[in-house]
Amino acid sequence: MTTEFDLGVLLAERGAERYELHGRYLNHQLPRMLHTIGFDRVYDRGEGAYFWDADGNDYLDMLAGFGVMGLGRHHPVVRKALHDVLDAQLADLTRFDCQPLPGLLAEKLLAHSPHLDRVFFGNSGTEAVETALKFARYATGRPRVLYCDHAFHGLTTGSLSVNGESGFRDGFAPLLPDTPVPLGDLDALAAELAVGDVAALIVEPIQGKGVHEAPSGYLRAAQELLHRHKALLVVDEVQTGLGRTGDFYAYQHEDGVEPDLVCVAKALSGGYVPVGATLGKDWIFKKVYSSMDRVLVHSASFGSNAQAMAAGLAVLAVMENEQIVANARLTGDLLQSRLAALRDKYELLADVRGRGLMIGIEFGRPRSLKLRSRWTMLQAARKGLFAQMVVVPLLQRHRILTQVSGDHLEVIKLIPPLIIGEAEVDRFVDAFTAVMDEAHSGGGLMWDFGKTLVKQAVANR
Repeated sequence: MTTEFDLGVLLAERGAERYELHGRYLNHQLPRMLHTIGFDRVYDRGEGAYFWDADGNDYLDMLAGFGVMGLGRHHPVVRKALHDVLDAQLADLTRFDCQPLPGLLAEKLLAHSPHLDRVFFGNSGTEAVETALKFARYATGRPRVLYCDHAFHGLTTGSLSVNGESGFRDGFAPLLPDTPVPLGDLDALAAELAVGDVAALIVEPIQGKGVHEAPSGYLRAAQELLHRHKALLVVDEVQTGLGRTGDFYAYQHEDGVEPDLVCVAKALSGGYVPVGATLGKDWIFKKVYSSMDRVLVHSASFGSNAQAMAAGLAVLAVMENEQIVANARLTGDLLQSRLAALRDKYELLADVRGRGLMIGIEFGRPRSLKLRSRWTMLQAARKGLFAQMVVVPLLQRHRILTQVSGDHLEVIKLIPPLIIGEAEVDRFVDAFTAVMDEAHSGGGLMWDFGKTLVKQAVANR
């Protein structure tokens, strides 16, 4: 006797156990952390740039699922494409045929990078990076890849080897023989290239951790240095690509930059299906896949699956038809200018930077004695606590979801869905202004919560 599976019934019966289930069977520190900072909300549904809870309260999403929800949640065109591809009952993943959807999606992606020729589809950003590392090593015959300080390229062993943060790397050695260089330091890059064993430099045009952009002219100069030494330029566009920064790829803000390999993921499927893509030059792919014996030398069991490919094609169609890249540029400029105008008003606000809808808000040491003493207390306990003090009331009082941009950083990163407009800008700026007003008043619940964070930070040492 078979029992029919009903997802709706299961969620109705067990959905309230979500935090208990996660603590028991998954990462037990996640629910603990969410409870501590007051992020243990229960969201019932999402649409566009908003969530709703069981009481019907709306929450503005300025996080976009770490960037995967580029079109917001449940875009109707992407939903329809997924229904259509399931209804088509394709003979998917036979592995001994050539389905049309991967080729069609590759063609569309490559149209935005005319100097690139071929695509490998995997399942995530870290897989896209792993592919680029393997391809660069094989194509050049060299072992070493350079990466930038504070970079984030993923957490699998290969991508972790080019991760610029010790907090992620500690305890997982030995890793691959790779070497960090400071972002923007051409002399350091040239010194490493002179050794003669470098396969590539992998770089984010704008680093996700802290939202730091490569200096103007750096990517092109680095490309020239690399090619002079027969090494490759790999650009990680996992977070910055597909319109996030106001151009289709972030490297395109600088004239003359033509990477050898480009890594894409996150927003490519509209947040529905895990997907990653590594775009590259024809000669690199032909060297890796040099004979029929090497046809499967690099592959992925779920790579190029029909659901991911259909979602990707729908996403690219929406981006073109709804002018998503232009909206990211215009709305991002508006948001950044509105926030930058607050710098003179708030001494705790040190910087506002970024491109398009990838914006970093950095806090710094205040001038006034009263605020400075409280700032010093927070910094002594753990750097990054003030940014957390801002993020929490934004959610709890104003129902806006944001994130601190990295461990021990006094930076909030805004990476909202690319569909937001002036109404969402107004809501965020009004809420941020209210939170900063309270912080600068020197009292109130914010600083009381700061004491809670200090106790938690000391207890975790």
